[in-house]
Amino acid sequence: MNVYFPPAMIAATTAASLALASPSAIAEPATYVLDEEHFSMVFEIMHIGYAPVMGMFRDVEGQFQYDEEAKELTSGKLTFKSKSVFTNHDKRDDHLRNEDFLDSGKFPDITFEVTGFETTGDNSGIVTGDLTLLGQTRPVDVDVTLNKSAEYPIGHEEYTLGVTAETTLKRSDWGMTYGIENNLVGDEVRMRFGLEAIRESGWF
Repeated sequence: MNVYFPPAMIAATTAASLALASPSAIAEPATYVLDEEHFSMVFEIMHIGYAPVMGMFRDVEGQFQYDEEAKELTSGKLTFKSKSVFTNHDKRDDHLRNEDFLDSGKFPDITFEVTGFETTGDNSGIVTGDLTLLGQTRPVDVDVTLNKSAEYPIGHEEYTLGVTAETTLKRSDWGMTYGIENNLVGDEVRMRFGLEAIRESGWF
């Protein structure tokens, strides 16, 4: 025997089913765009064994896809302009931009593209990505901590994630070997990031 269900009943049943579904079952990744006004990164490299030189890149852009409910980072990319390197010393910065180091004329962009993500705690994880520097691409693991996620209290008032991240790498893995043999410039580069990323409007 065929039973007829009015369209209104079908619609109501569907709505109730969606309401009862778990958030993780219906959650989707949202796109977050880097807030360039609230991005900081510091790198440090040992100088002749005396003390680390600290610097930063002042021109960076990027975005990523993140499902906060499921804690899944599905994709993402950061681009640093190599000419924007800054160590508070003009002569040194010019040297960093030439062929001995970043070769900015030939390689204007340094990119990090997400390839994987592993959750390690309630608000922490390890991002795996490909770092492209001097035209060479190598994998890098970055420790990340989600500090806060909420509507921003001032200014744009959009939903925002606040993140801290850090990693250590060897620049020689990308072919940047100037000063290593005679211990003028260290091989190990320590990097630390602090960033805010804004969820794109129109996401539900």
